[in-house]
Amino acid sequence: MINQELRDKGSRAKEASRILASLSTDKKNNILAAMAAALEEAELQILIENALDMTQAKENGMSKALLDRLHLTPARIKDMADGLRALVSLPDPIGGVESMWKGAQDIEIGRMRVPLGVIGIIYEARPNVTADAAGLCLKTGNAVILRGGSDALNSNRIITEVLAQAAEAAGAPAGSIQSIENPDRDIVAQLMKLNQYLDVLIPRGGAGLIQSVVLNATVPVIETGIGNCHIYVDSYADLKKAEEIIVNAKCQRPGVCNAAENLLVHEKVAAEFLPKVCKRLRQAGVEIRGDQRTRDLVPDINEASEEDYGKEFLDLILAVKVVDNLEQAMAHIQKYGTGHSEAIVTEHYGHARTFLQGVDAAAVYANASTRFTDGFQFGFGAEIGISTQKLHTRGPMGLKELTTIKYIIYGDGQIRK
Repeated sequence: MINQELRDKGSRAKEASRILASLSTDKKNNILAAMAAALEEAELQILIENALDMTQAKENGMSKALLDRLHLTPARIKDMADGLRALVSLPDPIGGVESMWKGAQDIEIGRMRVPLGVIGIIYEARPNVTADAAGLCLKTGNAVILRGGSDALNSNRIITEVLAQAAEAAGAPAGSIQSIENPDRDIVAQLMKLNQYLDVLIPRGGAGLIQSVVLNATVPVIETGIGNCHIYVDSYADLKKAEEIIVNAKCQRPGVCNAAENLLVHEKVAAEFLPKVCKRLRQAGVEIRGDQRTRDLVPDINEASEEDYGKEFLDLILAVKVVDNLEQAMAHIQKYGTGHSEAIVTEHYGHARTFLQGVDAAAVYANASTRFTDGFQFGFGAEIGISTQKLHTRGPMGLKELTTIKYIIYGDGQIRK
């Protein structure tokens, strides 16, 4: 039995999606600008509600890395608003005809970009996702139903209210941006089966959430986000460059999905590299867990378990392993990686090419931090998440990834014989 709130919001979203699909680019851009301004005007309200969430999260023992994801500041609210404004300047994919050709009896056939329809998004304690998702969906003519985590209940509620009211005042149909505020977990289970109204469901969060949605949803799902990301330091690496990359990838924001969780080091450079980099990482508060060869070089670190190499820590913890060669590093990544972001540090062009071609992940780097796997950094504006599957999209999901195609056909009285 589907909850009445879900039925009502699903019905409103479905109706709104039909109107949104036909809005002009100028109209959508004006709505986005109004949403951005409203966020900044509501800064104090948002900070007050976020403070309530932060207090509760601390009482519940949330880790520092996850508290960082939950925490809003004036600068982060401005970033959310700027993300909406960035969407204004990006090309609108909706209505674009990618190609035209002649088919049977000279009918003219084209591929046109259209919205997906109604998008459901289930996510954890990241209130910035509320604004990113609302903006991306609005620009692409999709209605959105948001279900944030209970840890960010107050933050998500106020942000959704501010955005929805601003959007409607600027001309968006009612029901374009909605959120499910009921904290009952059964609501999530019902949302996963809301096929009558939802066209796609996108989970954004930890492994438990994503697997629950993938295994239980009857609505089509785009899997996102689990990031057991690796940095492999090759025998031909510039070790200074490697040190900067791993410190950035692990320490800049350890609670995000593109942070590095594993460091693999070629045996030929391990003795020189590991003591230095481990010292610097530990100064930054990182707990190092290593295999025996790593511990022989850096004795006072913890032993890594099999589970450690397959875990997304989302914290200042790093699993380290010494490998014999590039092939062993790639095999390790294939076994433990989650298809998110993987990097090699090397000055050997052939090794870089082998890694880039042979590692199966949404984003594969040579000589750069995995922290760049992000819609803003890729030039897409805000992102809905990082898809780690291969259908219907992969990698940072920007505007085009929230569309599908339909075929448009022009004829002049042709009938099939």
